[in-house]
Amino acid sequence: MKEDFLKYQAQTTPHPLALEVSHAKGCYVITTDGKKHMDFVAGVSACSLGHSHPRVVKAIREQAEKYLHVMVYGEYAQKPAVDLTKLLAEKLPDPLNKTYLVNSGTEAIEGSMKLARRATGRTEIIAAKKAYHGNTMGSLSLMDYEERVKPFRPLLGDISFIEFNNEGDLSKITDRTAAVVLETIQGGAGFIMPENDYLKKVKARCEEVGALLILDEIQPGFGRTGKLFGFENFDVVPDIVAMGKGMGGGLPIGAFSASEELMDLLTDNPKLGHITTFGGNPLIAAGAMATLQEITETNLMQESLQKEKLFRKLLHHSLIEEVRGKGLMLAIILKSAEIADRLVLEAKENQLILFWLLYEKRAVRITPPLIISDEEIVKGCGIIIDILDNIKEEMAGC
Repeated sequence: MKEDFLKYQAQTTPHPLALEVSHAKGCYVITTDGKKHMDFVAGVSACSLGHSHPRVVKAIREQAEKYLHVMVYGEYAQKPAVDLTKLLAEKLPDPLNKTYLVNSGTEAIEGSMKLARRATGRTEIIAAKKAYHGNTMGSLSLMDYEERVKPFRPLLGDISFIEFNNEGDLSKITDRTAAVVLETIQGGAGFIMPENDYLKKVKARCEEVGALLILDEIQPGFGRTGKLFGFENFDVVPDIVAMGKGMGGGLPIGAFSASEELMDLLTDNPKLGHITTFGGNPLIAAGAMATLQEITETNLMQESLQKEKLFRKLLHHSLIEEVRGKGLMLAIILKSAEIADRLVLEAKENQLILFWLLYEKRAVRITPPLIISDEEIVKGCGIIIDILDNIKEEMAGC
């Protein structure tokens, strides 16, 4: 399978990890050789309830027996999508009471950008340096990493950048600005937390000049930070919130939510202001509904904060500079990129799944399923510390 994988399936890097997957259950991915790999990544924060969660599987199975795709988004009333958007309205703070369901986080960002320009009549969109919002052309335009964007220029025009947590840059938000797009917690940059009420100050500046605040909750959303959405930790409510990843419990989905007044602007002038064939797909919506119910009806969100404490307690080592993030959205910052590379690759050989971050090369991601047990955390962290001990010994021998 690995040979065919490399030959026929388009790759994103020259050297993918290429685990040959047989099946996955709970916090484990089982490869074709029968080995169980403990998953500390959860499909890059997507499998919020782990793999093949019974409630999600049941919802998918029941919906599959009723109907699959029947019509493009927004034309027919389909119970899974209606129920999901209604529950989201109940769980989101006012005025975020209407949701557009799409296929991925990057499409949620694209739709949010379009809505902001439509609502304000302005063109400038401001993003943060070292941001990551996806890889379609609009989302890619919000990235200031020249090495990654140069081959794809020209991108969207009238995009400006500010430094995350730099209050001095807020003056760059003006009456030309349609929207400011920020990750609630910067992911690819190294899980950078907002400081000193930064997000509240951005929102206040946006209100002052008539711009909209779009918060990207694609990674922190759906219980990973101890709240359903990360922005709830920072006493701020965006004008538009984009979501994805953990929303579907392992299924491909995204969404953006805003007030009814804002969202209705996409229905006219022009009609079909945003359109998608498979957004709101009933099978996907059923899985997302089951995921949202499980997260909000259990103690998983509160438990994520207790599990964070356990991770922080166990991940002490002289090669670890710090552990960043909140809840189960954590990143180990190592002494060097080389140590980070070795940790990820040697953990794979020890049947522990770790992964990198986009910009911060010294970082190793720890974003396990919310259902991970304390015993699994202890076991996984033990593997990490043993690997770092071996690396330290080798370094001392040199």
